[in-house]
Amino acid sequence: MRTSPTGALRRAHIGAVLTFALVGMVNGVLAARIPGLAAKLGLSTGDFGLVVLCWGLAALATSQSMRWLVTALGNRLLLRIGTPLVALAVGLIALSPSYPLLLAAATGFGAASGIAEAMMNAQGSLVERLAGRPLMNGMHAGWSAGAVSGGLLAAGLAAAGVSYTVTVLAVAASALPIACALGWTYLDAPTEEEHSSGRQGLPRIVYAIGALAFCALLIEGLAADWSGLLLTRCLQASPALAAVAYPVFEIATFSGRLCADRMQTRYGARSLLTGAGLATALGILLVVVAPAAPVAIAGFGLTGLTVCVVVPLTMSVAGAVAPGRSDAAIAQVSAMGYTGLLAGPVVIGFVAEAGTLRSGIAVGIAVALVISIGSRRLPEHPQPAAAQNSGGAEANEPARSSAADSYKG
Repeated sequence: MRTSPTGALRRAHIGAVLTFALVGMVNGVLAARIPGLAAKLGLSTGDFGLVVLCWGLAALATSQSMRWLVTALGNRLLLRIGTPLVALAVGLIALSPSYPLLLAAATGFGAASGIAEAMMNAQGSLVERLAGRPLMNGMHAGWSAGAVSGGLLAAGLAAAGVSYTVTVLAVAASALPIACALGWTYLDAPTEEEHSSGRQGLPRIVYAIGALAFCALLIEGLAADWSGLLLTRCLQASPALAAVAYPVFEIATFSGRLCADRMQTRYGARSLLTGAGLATALGILLVVVAPAAPVAIAGFGLTGLTVCVVVPLTMSVAGAVAPGRSDAAIAQVSAMGYTGLLAGPVVIGFVAEAGTLRSGIAVGIAVALVISIGSRRLPEHPQPAAAQNSGGAEANEPARSSAADSYKG
């Protein structure tokens, strides 16, 4: 029996949220068991740094290529391929018996992540535009929930004495069939996007949006990579207290994303981005001037609560400003965001080496202000495609039904 447009949209929305959560959970488990991986293969800090570099460069290269591949293959097919590949690549990381094979597996994981991350954002944008209302932050909240759950699961298994290999392999084996099953919930590309050329130049505004994603992920990387070192080296916090900072950041991120779709509906994407940039700068300033560890942790919490809305909003706006080329625009923004995630730790490290760790982290204040200033170039109220021709919820209903008919469910 043919699924109704409303039913197909609801199914696709749930599938997109679960896909974000699944990928987040896999990443959370992998990140939480990094010490186990290092111990298993006897990796030094430099060795592991090369593993991360291989992953990041592969993810960047793959996400950049998505702009052209998605035009030829569509985001549904690529997401059906990419999400199971994430689970397979994690399994290969767990099974790697040597450092060279680990580098190869990490490269494969990065490539799979580049496909999945770009295409699940493209799929989320399709759902959002068809629904005619903001949904992207809620989907990214799924990623945050998955990452936190994965980290807690990995920590619990580690405390129970389960080995690194068994933990990660079990997660990969469980994630693979779920990833395959979720593929049947995805929507196909609408007719007007199927025939657009990947070689067409994207609007310049897309690159401005990508620059905002770059800034946001640089700041997210700052919290992930430098929070513990700041607390232990500058504020003399114990390792246990220092370890609290990043979970606080992630919980705040999840909380902020749960509320952000409603705030976008009320205030518009541009105003929300402007406020988020200013509040993020305030949060990082609190970290930089903190006299004690609890104040710095509160600063990281405020930073997570506010910067978390930027990347989902950039994906949402990119999908709205490039009609007919939304998937390519989102892939471009995703690739630019990955660049920020890679460049951030390096830039902050160089500044910290030349000055102090506090001065390195203070770079994030300037970056957050760039988000606030740069957001003023965006359209005031970019709307999902299904909502552009009408003013109210009731008037939108025919537009949504018509749009839904153009999708292959």
